[in-house]
Amino acid sequence: MRKLILIVEDDKNQRQVIKFALNRVGFDVEEAVSGEQAMELLSCETASRYDLVLLDMVMGHVSGRDILNFVKDALPHLPVIVLTGHSSVEHAVEVMREGAIDFISKPVEVDRLKVSIENAFRMNKLSGEISRLSRKWSGQFGFQDMIGSSKAMKQAVELARKAMGTNIPILLEGESGVGKEVFARAIQGESDRSGKPFVVVNCGAIPHNLVESILFGHEKGAFTGALEKHMGKFVEADGGTLFLDEIGELPLELQVKLLRVLQEGEVDPVGGREPVKVDVRLISATNRDLKVMVEKGEFREDLFYRLNIFPIHLPPLRNRKSDIEHLALHFIEHISISEGCEVKSLSPRALNLLKSYHWPGNVRQLENALFRAVILSEGMTIQPEDFPQIHTANGTFSEASEHEGDGEVQKLLLDAVPVVSGLDEDGNVRPLQEVEQDLITYAMKKYDGRMSEVARRLGVGRSTLYRKVSELGLDEPMS
Repeated sequence: MRKLILIVEDDKNQRQVIKFALNRVGFDVEEAVSGEQAMELLSCETASRYDLVLLDMVMGHVSGRDILNFVKDALPHLPVIVLTGHSSVEHAVEVMREGAIDFISKPVEVDRLKVSIENAFRMNKLSGEISRLSRKWSGQFGFQDMIGSSKAMKQAVELARKAMGTNIPILLEGESGVGKEVFARAIQGESDRSGKPFVVVNCGAIPHNLVESILFGHEKGAFTGALEKHMGKFVEADGGTLFLDEIGELPLELQVKLLRVLQEGEVDPVGGREPVKVDVRLISATNRDLKVMVEKGEFREDLFYRLNIFPIHLPPLRNRKSDIEHLALHFIEHISISEGCEVKSLSPRALNLLKSYHWPGNVRQLENALFRAVILSEGMTIQPEDFPQIHTANGTFSEASEHEGDGEVQKLLLDAVPVVSGLDEDGNVRPLQEVEQDLITYAMKKYDGRMSEVARRLGVGRSTLYRKVSELGLDEPMS
């Protein structure tokens, strides 16, 4: 998407020269012939469409300094580059202190201006990403920080806003990878618990014999290996929010203790003599149908009704295709900044490919695909061929599956296309360790982190699977 630059300059010749130069290097331009007109444009509801302002400091009744001060207060995220005939160092320092991002002397050199604009955009992206991450980890991440404006997501956000002023439990439902944790952080950031602890627990990733201790804490010596006191996640989240992901994996015997916490507001540490009072907002999440689990006796009915007071369904990415472009551009910027490389663009053909794909792994899969594309693509524009897992969706694993003896593994390999690819970008067979890592990752997602089921499907023992997961670094928590 082309950037829109507002030129504020009362000299017609200067405006035309700069506009022509900027159009040639790929920018759209609007002009303001006076300070008064610039203030009018920047004060209206459509001011957010401008990506940068080129501002002449010496004009009529409304000066460049007046405009600079207005932008600093009203549009703090809009970068301003000052144009002036005064080239003294003192003047440059002065306007930079007042909020300008750069200072260019007239007559303007096109190459110098182009570099200045590109640096301004890069700095703005970096500043925005740092600010967003800061809000995320400080518990102040809100719905305005989420990417996407599709009707399906707006409905989910609107529903969440109705519950933010209360402390009732919220149940987030949706497929793996739709962004349930991000949504939960936004709920906390918009509530009166903003800035308080936000503690995440994946119930499906904790060994069953440790779930009680991790959630509710334990006293020193309560069991073999309990060498010191542990306060538990509920106490850790006191005053804030506890996010229980994959709540359907919580063992039945511990569901009773969770129900007690919700009813009484206190936890019983393992080996403890006295219950501990806690003030926690509980947000749970699942990609399974808890009601069906209740009918099968796999989930307590009383806990289900306690958790299901305010359910919110998060739509899969295939049902919010209009968000794919915004998500893709955000991930490209985020990944580029994180990896310290130039921010690349996405070709129209590549964007069409992303929009046409069904994304079984949802937003998480989209982010992973873009990470690979950003790192491995040649040039500054990402093309369809930079997404081999999507572009070669049919039959990519036929060679590998012929050599697998276990029927379940063959089925899993075929089901994984295009999530798992046996070939690299040049059509050569990938190293076995890479394929193994992709396959185990896919299996863990497909079977909802149920390691016994993952081990059975892959035809290996649980101890072997856990060892592989540790060796490949797959036991690190996903954001």
